[in-house]
Amino acid sequence: MTEAYLGVDTGSISTKGVIIDADKNIIARSYLWTEGNPTDAARRVVDELAAQIDTNEIQVVSVGTTGSARRLVGAMLGAQVIKNEITAHAVGTTYLHPNVRTILEIGGQDSKIICVEGGIAVDYAMNTLCAAGTGSFLSSQAHRLGVEVEDFGAIALSSKKPANIAARCTVFAESDLVHKLQVGYSKEDIIAGLCRAVATNYLNNVGKGKKIVAPVVFQGGVSKNIGVVRAFEDALGMEVLVDPDGHLMGAFGAALLAADGPASKRRPFAFDVDDFEFRTREVVCNHCANRCEIICVYKDDDLIDSWGNRCDRGAIRVKPRA
Repeated sequence: MTEAYLGVDTGSISTKGVIIDADKNIIARSYLWTEGNPTDAARRVVDELAAQIDTNEIQVVSVGTTGSARRLVGAMLGAQVIKNEITAHAVGTTYLHPNVRTILEIGGQDSKIICVEGGIAVDYAMNTLCAAGTGSFLSSQAHRLGVEVEDFGAIALSSKKPANIAARCTVFAESDLVHKLQVGYSKEDIIAGLCRAVATNYLNNVGKGKKIVAPVVFQGGVSKNIGVVRAFEDALGMEVLVDPDGHLMGAFGAALLAADGPASKRRPFAFDVDDFEFRTREVVCNHCANRCEIICVYKDDDLIDSWGNRCDRGAIRVKPRA
């Protein structure tokens, strides 16, 4: 059988997954909405990936997870590698674009910038405090305007005079958008203004103080919006690259990390995540004044992982994996 590696990136809005072969080529991909349930989203992604390969010929031997729910989904999938989004995105992007110097990423509810030197991430910043300028912000404005968010980019490029939208805050942006509609601005000018505002908001907040050096790679779901891509290029005065799999880069990086992990930790992944019940329970430790909130993860009735304790007094015995 041919060995392969699975990577899953579970975010607040979307969950992504890829399977790569021994040559580190993507042979299966999945992108689904998380819908507030990361474990169910991970199940659906794994099922969709399994349907794209011949499991009699291809054997996944190592799993990597990343994203906001990486620890939970990692426990569920028995992952050998669990890494933060900065590491996963940097690993995935530098593998496909070895010369990259700046990575711009805008997801559903957060965004990040990663500065790279010699293929190594040397600096980064994240914005998780406000959703202004993220995928969820654009989706809500598309709904307000009565257009599909997938059409935003093409509509924006048709604008002759983009409206000036104040997008430093979601509330201000929505108020400004309504005002522009009321005074007669066209939809294409407002949409182009929103795309420009996303780029400006990102550069003034996430990219503040960072030296943006070419080559620049833009990724995350918003990178599929050609209006935002153009806005970044206009603002930076340089080409901005968008990889066809840029929205999957975190999952790809997690899969690469799984592939590069110790061979001694590899074991067959059975794709049987639908056969078990996974649930979590919060336990408050009363062994000291910290009163740590410990998250316990159960597979059926077996405790398979726990975290949250700040000292050994709160350690909870976990059942060894078979």
